[in-house]
Amino acid sequence: MTTFDARAAKLLAPGEILTLDDYPGLRLRASAQYRTWAYRYRSPIDGCIRQVKIGRWPEMSVSAAIVAWEGLKRRRDAGEDIAADKRAARAEARAQAAEQAQKAKVQAYTVQRLCEDYLDGYIDHNRAMKGRVEIRRMFNTMLDELNQVPAAEVTRAQAFDLIQGYATRIPVQAAKLRAELGAAWDYAIDAGRLAETVPNWWRLILRGKVRSKGKAIAGEKVGVVKRVLSEQEVGELIRWLPNFTRLVEDVLTMYLWTCTRGSEICGMSGAEVTVEGDQWWWTIPKARTKNARYANATDHRVPLFGRALAVVQRRKALYGDGYLFPAKGVVPVRPVEQKSIQAAVFTYQPYSETRPEWVRPRLRVTHWAPHDLRRTSRTLLAKLGCPDEVGEALIGHMPKRMVGVYNRHDYNEQRACWLERLDSGLETAARGANFNVEKVNG
Repeated sequence: MTTFDARAAKLLAPGEILTLDDYPGLRLRASAQYRTWAYRYRSPIDGCIRQVKIGRWPEMSVSAAIVAWEGLKRRRDAGEDIAADKRAARAEARAQAAEQAQKAKVQAYTVQRLCEDYLDGYIDHNRAMKGRVEIRRMFNTMLDELNQVPAAEVTRAQAFDLIQGYATRIPVQAAKLRAELGAAWDYAIDAGRLAETVPNWWRLILRGKVRSKGKAIAGEKVGVVKRVLSEQEVGELIRWLPNFTRLVEDVLTMYLWTCTRGSEICGMSGAEVTVEGDQWWWTIPKARTKNARYANATDHRVPLFGRALAVVQRRKALYGDGYLFPAKGVVPVRPVEQKSIQAAVFTYQPYSETRPEWVRPRLRVTHWAPHDLRRTSRTLLAKLGCPDEVGEALIGHMPKRMVGVYNRHDYNEQRACWLERLDSGLETAARGANFNVEKVNG
């Protein structure tokens, strides 16, 4: 064995090499910090020069380096390309590590995390407060043990069982849950948090099979028929309205006289009311309408007549520019909730068992909800001869796609004309007379 000169090894400048003649290919290479043993050889596979690191001197002595060199040389002589095999092993190890990391990431991205991302990243920026609260409630209370399942591993059977379980009892809620979970999965795939290959089972299961069976009253199904009050029922109800609290009476009056939505009425503020000439107008900001998500939607203009005007004038005198229908005893002040009005109406229905100890007058016009009054007034407008495009503008529906693109008329004059006629018709019904206001063409 050629004598190894430790002093010479220490004096090697960076880049210099010390070789041992008796051990071809074994060399000690110097860098600025280290002295490293390596085996340099010609590949038996392709004839290229390769080099394999053995260890660092002086931690690895010359004797240990020679033993390692002998093993590597035997492998090379046997036809093995040591450096190439080592690189392949490192690449495989990196691939396995990446696979494990991806698997851990998939395992960590649960259904609960996916739903939170959808709520925080999309729902909170694109839905009204009522919708945001409802979707959070659904996700918090209806997903059960599915919450902790990795989102990428949810099976078709699991999705089916969840939705079908609710569809047998609460089909409308089941359909909403299915739709929101489908949208949440789409959002996660778009964001790259789920692979494109992950199936969105919520879009595929029970399509068209989750349908409402209609509401139940006193334990009996009443179907899904949309209730419209007759002219006689409208008159009877108007005369009965003072039996409600003043707040409920005023909100129901606004339903009938303005054809607007309950959320729009309950959230009404005095600042939204203006007087233009001799006409009072209620302008509902686009952001408070159901059409807020449409780019070509506008503020909804409602002319005020008759009892609706009286309600607004009286309440504006009380509350100024603030909420005209504030919730009772709530600080800070906020508008009454639409469901409070619905609950109040139900309480007075003859079949209501709410607070049975409370003796109260019972409605003579039954089986209706506040939203039915909006549908009723729209139907009465049609009976008066109101053109469809004006009637739809009055209730705040967006025109059909092509019509909405080319017809940008605001119908303000027509709104005032037909709501004034509706006011006359409602007062006629309230007197017990036939709803027989003269029809007008156009």
